[in-house]
Order: sequence, then C-alpha cells, then structure tokens
Amino acid sequence: MSLHPSSPYLKVPAGARWKDAVAGKPAADIDPHLAPRMQITPQQQVASAGSCFAQRIAEALQQSGYGYMVAETGPGFIAEADRKALGYGVYSARYGNIYTTLQLLQLFDRAYGRFEPAEPLWRNAEGGYVDPFRPSVQPGGYASESECLWDRREHLAAVRSMFEQLDVFVFTLGLTESWLSNEDGAVFPVCPGSGLGGEFDPARHRYHNFSVAEVSEHMSQFMTRLAEVNPRAQVILTVSPVPLMATFEERHVLQATTYSKAVLRVACEEIVRKHANAHYFASYEIVTASGDSNNYFAPDRRSVLPAAVEHVIACFRRQYMGDAAIPAPAAAARAATPALPDQPMCDEQLVMDALASHTAKGQA
Repeated sequence: MSLHPSSPYLKVPAGARWKDAVAGKPAADIDPHLAPRMQITPQQQVASAGSCFAQRIAEALQQSGYGYMVAETGPGFIAEADRKALGYGVYSARYGNIYTTLQLLQLFDRAYGRFEPAEPLWRNAEGGYVDPFRPSVQPGGYASESECLWDRREHLAAVRSMFEQLDVFVFTLGLTESWLSNEDGAVFPVCPGSGLGGEFDPARHRYHNFSVAEVSEHMSQFMTRLAEVNPRAQVILTVSPVPLMATFEERHVLQATTYSKAVLRVACEEIVRKHANAHYFASYEIVTASGDSNNYFAPDRRSVLPAAVEHVIACFRRQYMGDAAIPAPAAAARAATPALPDQPMCDEQLVMDALASHTAKGQA
C-alpha cells in the first residue's frame, strides 16, 4: 500500500513523523521543536517567572551571556553570597515561585494598583511578619509590619519596571491546585497555616483546582494587560515537568499530577493559538516523554537530574538563541552519573518539611 501523490502527508517535515523524530534516538538527542517563530538576541532583555523548575531556566539564562533582567537586585549592604538565599536574582524580581496563572495575573494587577487583596500580613512561628503572596522570600520573616509593607512596595515597583522594560518573558506553569481568599479571590502560593506563616480559617480560605478554561482565561488576560504596558513583549510558555509533591484532591497523587499537567499543557496550546506573541517551549515533553526516566529523574521520581536540565537548556538555546552549533547533549548525558543537584527554592518542599517536623513532634 502506498500513498497517492496527492496526499498532504507526503509534505510533512521529518519532525512531524515519530519514526524520524523519536524512534531509535537516544533520549538526549530528541528535540521536540520545529523551526522557531522568534529569536532572542544578546541585546534583548529576558525576564522569567514561574514554579520551582523555572529557576533552572533562569539560572541557564543568567549564565548564557544574554541579557537576563534582574529588576530587583536588593540593598547594597547584602553580600553577593547571601542574595540568592533572600530571593534576589532567583528570578527577575523577588516574587518567589509563581505556581498558577491567576497568581501571575494578580501580581500584575497588584503592581499596577488594579487589585489590593484584603488578606492581612501573616505571622510565622517565630513571630516574624510574612507577605502572604511571597511567603518564602524572607527567611524568618520581617521584623515589623512596616518593614514588610515597605519591602512589598519596593517589590511591586520593581515588577512594574520589569514588565515595562522586558523584551521576552519566560513563564513556567506549575500547578492547578491552589488556595484562595473567600473575601476577594486572592490566590496564595501555599495554603495559609502550612508552615510558612498565617493561619488557615475555613470561613476565609478555600481550596480550588483550576480548569483548562480558567487557566487559559487567566493567562489570556495577563497577555492582554502586558501588551498594554509593553507592546513589544514576547512571551514563552513552558510547563514544569516536576510532579506534584502532594494533592488535596481525593485521589492518588499520580492521577492528580496527570490532570494538572494536562490542563496546563492544553491551556498553553490555547494561548499560543490565540496570541501571536505567545510561544511554547516543550520542557515538559523533553523531560517526561523522552523515555529516559532513569537518567532524568532521581529515585524519588520527582527531582529532575542534571542530564535532563542540560537537555532542556540545549534545546532552548537552539530554539530561541540561534545556537544551532550546540550539539544535543546525548554523549554527556549518557556518560554522566546521575546526581541530585542543589534543589531550587520550593514552597511545596518547605511546607512538606514543616508537616514532617510537626508529625515527628506529635509522635515524640
């Protein structure tokens, strides 16, 4: 049986055929991208945000020689070695991890005075003051309410500067599960009372798991708002390959993870089809669908190993930085012994550590 000469499938590129693009290839040689629709130049300013895995992309961009934007560098008296521990330079501004698209949208609206959440500052176990919308950026909390609010104002000013000056914004979508304020719908990075500060009140706080329609709508609204203040901005969307650490759903965490990642991936597709300045980078596919789970994940099947990060970054550079000469890291990845790298700052991990500590004390 053969195709008729009129069949349109005779003209699809090799990358569109599994046999040519995936079958028989070493995992690290697979690059799930065709010709790029945009290129990042060394003169452009690139900013980033997102979930824990987004820190890997931020680190690579900062080491690439390209113009990675850090709009919030911190006070001059803070030693360079201490800045990252305080959240400076982890991303382009000191917002910590942004796990949901609603969190990103509300960050924009808070920065421009469109939304002022009613949630008061949290207090942590040590008595420090905590910003509910970036609870992990100040270890131990702030010494006073005024200090926390002053730092928030400085932070939001830096966020405005970032959005207005960036040329490219890389955003990694991470979660669909979230905790909201019943009063005004403000979304938190973590559940109040989960170790990073605050106190959970079922009358004031509620759990929510976002749908495709909600994620897509939140991201679309962000795209529209960003274009209003920065018409030249290009946005690269990617989905974190890191599974959920825990779920509040009444189902197995593996099912919850699959749902969450599927929602985020479909929402990205909808945004790319709707907005001409939106682009999708397949870090999720690179890490999870290449078939090299033994070398790309630690034994916990959640922590992403250096070989996977190198594969992701090599593909990113070829796709958006014009680094066609960079070879696929197959040889290095195959030769390397899997090792667990220093893990990125992760609110989920801090919450689970607090839970483990609480459980241990209860059993003592």
